[in-house]
Amino acid sequence: MTIRNVLAASVICFGVFGYGQKIWTLQECVDYAAKSNLQVIQNSYNKKVQESNLRIAKKEYLPSVSGSISNTATFGQSQDVFGVSQRNDNFNNNANVGANILVFNNGRLEKNIRKVQFDLEASQFDVETIQNNISLQIAQQYLSILLNKEIVKISQSALQNAQKLRDRAKITTDVGTTAQTILAEADAALAREKQNLKVAEVNRDRSRFALAQLLMLTDYKEFDVADVPLLFDLQAPDLGVEQVLDKAYGNQPQIKAAESRIKSSEAQTEVVKTAFWPTITANGGVGSFYFNSLATNTVGINPDGTPIKEHGFFQQYKDNFGQQVGISANIPIFNKGITKLQVEQSKINQDIAKNNLDQQKLDVKQNVQKAAFDADANYQTFLTSVEAEKSTKLALDFAEKSYEAGRTSIYDLNIARNNYANAQGSVAQAKFNYLFSQKLLDFYSGIPLSL
Repeated sequence: MTIRNVLAASVICFGVFGYGQKIWTLQECVDYAAKSNLQVIQNSYNKKVQESNLRIAKKEYLPSVSGSISNTATFGQSQDVFGVSQRNDNFNNNANVGANILVFNNGRLEKNIRKVQFDLEASQFDVETIQNNISLQIAQQYLSILLNKEIVKISQSALQNAQKLRDRAKITTDVGTTAQTILAEADAALAREKQNLKVAEVNRDRSRFALAQLLMLTDYKEFDVADVPLLFDLQAPDLGVEQVLDKAYGNQPQIKAAESRIKSSEAQTEVVKTAFWPTITANGGVGSFYFNSLATNTVGINPDGTPIKEHGFFQQYKDNFGQQVGISANIPIFNKGITKLQVEQSKINQDIAKNNLDQQKLDVKQNVQKAAFDADANYQTFLTSVEAEKSTKLALDFAEKSYEAGRTSIYDLNIARNNYANAQGSVAQAKFNYLFSQKLLDFYSGIPLSL
């Protein structure tokens, strides 16, 4: 992100719909990009992933419940413990439902939830950062259009003056009071002003096209922006760099994201350390089974010698119903030192996150320092540009009077007109640069920007 990409969604202006052409305000451009820009959409998806991770982490507190059903059929000969071989065709059916819940893991679940919450915070700040970056690019192009529009107006005024001068030269040449060279120079000056106007119009249209592309609009030929009256107080900037920096460190989303990732890395280290502790789990379950001998339908002999018949499916499920509860502990003894190495890796990630925060602060500091320097330099440039415009306007007035009196040539008059037009363009450029620098310091100070 460059310094000139900083005039975010801060300019509030009016917007109207023309017949067949929409006039876009800066706020409309920013709002449209915030919804349709692919980078913003991509980071919004990343945020949704973190939201899903947080929901998953919180559900780890709940017990896990599962059921199983198995059916097994056995055919063929088998031997009993006495070595007697006999036919053993049978069918087995088992059904079980079990549940287990974590009892102790040294707070791993809670620490992991805290870690994911910090990741979610960082992803939200990432979305804000991307939205700012896109908004700032849009604002830069928007201001470029406004500047080029103003230059077009200056060129149109210069063309009108050149046309008047040419018309007058044509009359005086036709009546013989001036030489043919006067008309030729007037025609040349008029042609130059037409060329200058065309160049200004192309630059205006090019800046419109650039903004339309940034917004990913297909019908860029019908795209235009609303004019904004640039009113501001001509005063030297009085905000100190340190004062602006203190506020910028607290309101810039990229810094907040870096701070959240430091907290996330610290929480991850605590999560990894829980692997040194035992994990205790409680479990319980219920189940039953059904057995059917396919070789015979008896399961034994009564004392009176009568056979004992197999019970039916539902009766066996009722008779064989059983329950079980238990508690288990997984105690880490030796895992080749992997947990210790993972803790060391996590601490390295903490250092990386802290270094990233330092880098983000350095970027903001350099941007603020450059903004402060540019604000002062652009203020001085604006003042000198205004003085130059006044001087060239005075010189043009004298040149016009001298030309009227016949004491100067039309060539000298055209030079004076060109100097004045260039001075007007310089004032317009300086005005936008000064305004941008002034608003840039407001942006870093947390002051809502407006024109």
